[in-house]
Amino acid sequence: MQPVQIGNYVVDGTGPMILIAGPCVIESFDGCMQIASHVATLCDRLGIQYVFKGSFDKANRTSGGAYRGVGLELGLEILHKVRDRLGCPVTTDVHIPDQASEVAEVCDLLQIPAFLARQTDLIVACAETQKPLNIKKGQFMAPSDMKYVLDKARSISSTGVMLCERGTFFGYGRLVNDMTGLPMMRELGAPVIFDATHSVQQPGGLGGATGGNRAMVEPLARAAAGVGVDGFFFETHPDPAQSPSDGPNMIPLDQFGGVLDRVHTIWRTVRPWVS
Repeated sequence: MQPVQIGNYVVDGTGPMILIAGPCVIESFDGCMQIASHVATLCDRLGIQYVFKGSFDKANRTSGGAYRGVGLELGLEILHKVRDRLGCPVTTDVHIPDQASEVAEVCDLLQIPAFLARQTDLIVACAETQKPLNIKKGQFMAPSDMKYVLDKARSISSTGVMLCERGTFFGYGRLVNDMTGLPMMRELGAPVIFDATHSVQQPGGLGGATGGNRAMVEPLARAAAGVGVDGFFFETHPDPAQSPSDGPNMIPLDQFGGVLDRVHTIWRTVRPWVS
């Protein structure tokens, strides 16, 4: 497995679990700090490597009138402040090639959204920053197809790539998870992250907005921990019902510690058996 260096963290299949977590979309600095400081404390207790995530723009909203975020300039300013205050790495989505270099000035890890996993120009631009990448597998792609995505990034950058599973389209308005895809992607030589909250999305399930089934987040995460992954992606919020994006999928912040503890217990138990 090719190691991935994220700030002072190393993800190489042998070390601590990596956690990417935060709100779906950046709303304010205070909101981000509330979430990030809470999750960082949990991770310190469990010995988990924590990367804070927040999106400055949700460019793939169901409705054109839906809230998209605070924008690139303010979003990066907030991420920079969170990074400085807590000392943890930060990440965000990159949607177009022109954003890559500016995002890389602040973020320790660049994330490529699932809908854009086959966009060569975007992958190339992000890889050229020489920052590590977290590339989400497209909901329309087979696990084996991620080999070619890896090849695109690795032909330019040696800083490492993680692959992220977030569910596969199953008819209209529903996602399912094929757990056999997790070891298949890991066999490509990249660390694999399981995105538990986006895996329960119901695209367009609320008419002009995406729905979801929060109750299935932890069961899926426990299953992925048992199969064997290198880390997890969760979205959490103090009051998901008030979140402007992805509320039905997110774990309430006051419940996140219990979820993380149980998932990490399974992950830690099976880790010696994961090749």
